[in-house]
Amino acid sequence: MNTDMSASNERERLVALAMRLIEERGDTVTRLTLAQAAGLPRARIESAFPDETDLFDAIVENWFSGHVAVMDEVVASDLPPNRKMYEFFARRFNLNRARYRADPAAFKVYCELGAVHFEHVRSYVDLADHYLCEMIAHAQTEGAFEGLAIDEALSLINQMVMPYTMAEMLTYMDDRLSEAKLGRIVDTLFAGLSGADGGARGVRGLRAA
Repeated sequence: MNTDMSASNERERLVALAMRLIEERGDTVTRLTLAQAAGLPRARIESAFPDETDLFDAIVENWFSGHVAVMDEVVASDLPPNRKMYEFFARRFNLNRARYRADPAAFKVYCELGAVHFEHVRSYVDLADHYLCEMIAHAQTEGAFEGLAIDEALSLINQMVMPYTMAEMLTYMDDRLSEAKLGRIVDTLFAGLSGADGGARGVRGLRAA
């Protein structure tokens, strides 16, 4: 067997074991803990994960691999801008919801670890924003989001769809979130989100009706 392939397969098995340990223990796993659970010398684990952070990074990569595949597929598609944006959010939401419903306790643990170690997650958030900017730019060529800079549109859209992109929201909003509602949100974005002042901020203070 190819040595590189064998090492890759062992690394994948170790990551899978580390994730099972996280789900059982409710906390992150060190290389020492993983070595003990795998019945392997610590040097073997350190060969697969030279730094302590390499193990956690590999776990994060495994968690987001499905999301990255979805984003790559959707962005490369030739769907209309509104359909593309809906699929971009809905498919990742469905991945998270399936994980949450399969094991709510484990899902909460991963959310907590992601919040504590956000620097390890940031690159995936940045990738999603990069792809969303591409979709916004494409939509603007067809007349959507008129008068908004791309970064402003990005911020507004992220705030509006936050319940569908922040995984931890599922832990207390699961039964109130749906693909149908997300579809209405995206339709509303394309129907009216722009840089125009609609008058909502047109008063200097509150006043009686």
